[in-house]
Amino acid sequence: MIAITRRCSSERVGRSSFLRWISGLGDYFLCRVTIFLIVVTAPLSAQKPAITGISHVVFYADDMAQSVTFYEQLLGWKYVPTGGTNNAPHFYPNHAQYVELLPPPVAGQDHRLDLVGFATNDADGLRRYLAAKGLPVPDSVRTEPDGSRSFLVHDPEGNPVEFTEQGKKSPASPSPAALGRRLSTHIMHAGYVVKDRAALDHFYKDLLGFHLYWQGGAKEGDIDWVMMQVPDGSDWIEYMLYLPINPSRAALASADHIAPGVDSVATLQRQLEERGWKAQAGKNPQVLGVDGKLQLDLNDPDGTRIEFMEFRTTRTPCCSSFTGKPPTASTDW
Repeated sequence: MIAITRRCSSERVGRSSFLRWISGLGDYFLCRVTIFLIVVTAPLSAQKPAITGISHVVFYADDMAQSVTFYEQLLGWKYVPTGGTNNAPHFYPNHAQYVELLPPPVAGQDHRLDLVGFATNDADGLRRYLAAKGLPVPDSVRTEPDGSRSFLVHDPEGNPVEFTEQGKKSPASPSPAALGRRLSTHIMHAGYVVKDRAALDHFYKDLLGFHLYWQGGAKEGDIDWVMMQVPDGSDWIEYMLYLPINPSRAALASADHIAPGVDSVATLQRQLEERGWKAQAGKNPQVLGVDGKLQLDLNDPDGTRIEFMEFRTTRTPCCSSFTGKPPTASTDW
């Protein structure tokens, strides 16, 4: 701004009055155009890029072959092997979302969630935005072979969170028959264990712009689950609160989960049974949640909960109202 002031107030000597007048007029307009550009563009550079939904979720798998059977054959999601030393396959319900599986650092470990990834329209812009807000970020984004660009940060409790800008090389569309085998076409939320809600709210709400979508608990008046919806879409992250200090593997596997959306849980159960799945004897697998949505839980071979949930409520939700638009089935591919 100092340089602009000097430029605007400078006078040229040794010229005729007419030439000084012409020069001054040019300086006048140049000064005001420069100031206009600074005033207009400075706020734009500080804007946060869009965060549009769940991009991917990464889990650990002890038996990769069994997990491939579960996600590809039972769920009907497109299997894309990635090769490499980690042999980290991807399973796509649509062209823009996937579950990735990794071998665990320690075989049989209790914690099965590696990270949750969100989609953005500008990965490097979001990286710079978060850096300006004081969040530790990497020096640059990482570019993958498919052209996607991403970077990794950590939430206040140390959980990895990734942001990905989709590349131009999406997985090839499956055949019409394969598309019809998908039990769900949209991962509408992911959840994980949270100990300090206020700290996570600062991360998701204050820094990233998420908003409270719904909250409630197993008993009226309790808040055990908090849904924070992305600022530019319908997906959400779910805080799973108040687990024991040392939760069991089963408790962790239930809390650290994904929720594929469906139009009808009854239709889902019929499709599962046609593929050889059987519900536990004497137990109705369809459960009406306190949020007013029907759901049906599966567990992958490592125990991770796959919480199939209807997109729409079937009754008024307990505890609080939904505050954002509901998700829908994906029409991509």
